[in-house]
Amino acid sequence: QVQLVESGGGLVQAGGSLRLSCAASGSIFSIRAMGWYRQAPGKQRELVADITIGGVTNYADSVKGRFTISRDNAKNTVYLQMNSLKPEDTAVYYCRVVHVTIGNIMTYYWGQGTQVTVSS
Repeated sequence: QVQLVESGGGLVQAGGSLRLSCAASGSIFSIRAMGWYRQAPGKQRELVADITIGGVTNYADSVKGRFTISRDNAKNTVYLQMNSLKPEDTAVYYCRVVHVTIGNIMTYYWGQGTQVTVSS
């Protein structure tokens, strides 16, 4: 089992910044990718950004140029730097880890979520 601990959410005014962190621990064999998703009230969960073990990143169009994802492989930690925040960024942000074990068995783990609220 892999446990994820998220931190860094909160309340910020529009135009402000926040940095989210997600640390993975437990029985880790290999983490292939780490990423952030978000879910606003009444909406489906959507990808914000993800990053592979090799550092290849992928962003939702809505956050390109404002958010930056990074990871520390040695610490099994992924970060999301969010700048120029907008009210529409308000959501619960979830960390997701793609874990791979022997035999290429892939398992997805989710964090508990952290609230990000952007006031106008």
